Amino acid sequence: MAALTDKFGRRISDLRISITDRCNYKCVYCRTGNEGALYGDLPFAEYLRMARVLVGMGITKIRLTGGEPLLRKGVVDFVRELAKLRPTENGAPDAFVRGGVASADECVLRSMGGANCEPLDIALTTNGHLLADLAQPLKAAGLSRVTVSMDAVDPDRFTRITRVPNGYDHVLAGIRAARRAGLWPLKVNCVLMRGFNEDQIIPFGMFAREEGVTVRFIEFMPLEEDRTWSPATVVTLDEILARMAEYRPLVEIPHARSETARRYRFDDGVGEIGIIAPVSHPFCGHCSRIRITSDGKIRTCLFSVWDHDLHAQMRHGASDEELEDFIRGVVQKKEERHHIGEPDFVPASRTMVHIGG
Repeated sequence: MAALTDKFGRRISDLRISITDRCNYKCVYCRTGNEGALYGDLPFAEYLRMARVLVGMGITKIRLTGGEPLLRKGVVDFVRELAKLRPTENGAPDAFVRGGVASADECVLRSMGGANCEPLDIALTTNGHLLADLAQPLKAAGLSRVTVSMDAVDPDRFTRITRVPNGYDHVLAGIRAARRAGLWPLKVNCVLMRGFNEDQIIPFGMFAREEGVTVRFIEFMPLEEDRTWSPATVVTLDEILARMAEYRPLVEIPHARSETARRYRFDDGVGEIGIIAPVSHPFCGHCSRIRITSDGKIRTCLFSVWDHDLHAQMRHGASDEELEDFIRGVVQKKEERHHIGEPDFVPASRTMVHIGG
């Protein structure tokens, strides 16, 4: 079976599955604070089938998102089932793999024969509020790494952004629990929004060094429910670098072409930051991602204006082979790039909380 590629020759190896569009936070750059879940959740067994088919087509990384994925009861068991999946090389079926699933004994046989039996890379993005109690169970179940969304290192500023009182201490506890559990690399994502938290750049640099985490700044994108985005609200990559240089010099680290973040280390080697700059420095040309929403729709781009209903195919009795054909057809429709800030830009048909990060 050929590798999963789009019509621009981009290899699709990363899958993001939103397992709920519910969230216990109301961050100002994301939600109005009024709308709740709009699309609902599917049973984990149905997400698992989608993942199994896609892993059999060459997906090597799966990230669980939301909403807030840790609101789903059973998420630890779901990670455990995902961890049984084994990527196939170049999207080709393996003699020891049936539908992407390989047992430990099968992996031994494969490795003896010189075949790859690397585990699936399973990550999770969370606001961290419920992470302290779940970090170790998730690691034991097979979670590889975690990214925590945290938009200020000042408790009062954090409350203003999230509109949730006393959340800061919960998130900090979750970050430290994830570090103790060995969920590594541990990344902390901060969406910068002018007028709210651009003064947090240097404090986050200090936080990265003190807590031993990678802090990643994200340019604010037009994906919020209020639809109030404008170019003036964006704190750009160049501005972030200039502000951080007032604290300590940074040295750029080489990164893979498909990585979303440009990576930097402080000059003394202590602490790392990344900058995800889809507005000022788009990286669409090397995009390797597709997304599945909580209601089972494939989205080929974060800024897609339409969905492709994979769950409907399953509901109507499609076989795995028919699902593969459907997925390949959808991937051929993947957009070349987004058009943020251009006159012909059309907002995505869903906002971020209803897509999955």
